[in-house]
Amino acid sequence: MDSDVRVIIVDDQRLMRDGLRLLLELEDGIDVIGEAADGEEGVALYAELRPDIVLMDIRMPKMTGIEATKTILKKDPKARIIILTTFDDDELIMEGVQAGALGYMLKDLSGEELAGAIQTVMAGGSQLDARVTRKLLGQITNPAKPAGNKPAETDLLTEREVEILALVAEGFSNPEISRKLFLAEGTVKNYVSGIIQKLNVRDRVQAAVQAREMGII
Repeated sequence: MDSDVRVIIVDDQRLMRDGLRLLLELEDGIDVIGEAADGEEGVALYAELRPDIVLMDIRMPKMTGIEATKTILKKDPKARIIILTTFDDDELIMEGVQAGALGYMLKDLSGEELAGAIQTVMAGGSQLDARVTRKLLGQITNPAKPAGNKPAETDLLTEREVEILALVAEGFSNPEISRKLFLAEGTVKNYVSGIIQKLNVRDRVQAAVQAREMGII
């Protein structure tokens, strides 16, 4: 990128904010431009600085990270928010995705992984920890399909698209799917983009969730 990605950190624990800042300062192309200690401060700081990326904790006083995410996105639908949490709680995961966060990562990630998530979201993608993806999709029961009658919705996708979507649902990244299916990474990316468009969803995670609900995978 031509300029550094401008990031703010919203977390009520000073030690965590300091740790995240230190991790990101070791990575090229990322500039932490501000910090907030709760959701209300985070909303105000976003309005003041208009960062490229918000790293948002979930459990905070005054206003939770979920509430802050919804508030920011209501005012600026193009905001890019990555939720970071130590809580891989089912309800919070679903709420975070439904709120419009483009990333949901557990706080035990490395600086390199965090920087990678930031760059992915900046490039227009979404990033969920594979453990989070599996847990999220595990909440959804695959509906029973009528015997001998394929649901009409499955006609939306080709066999290859269903195969790729199933791997997405298992938490595999595009490079991992590329290696697994012996396809070029660019080809996998195009397939995923096509799936997202066909299912009329925002990102790969929502595509996997909707496909599971529809009985496609």
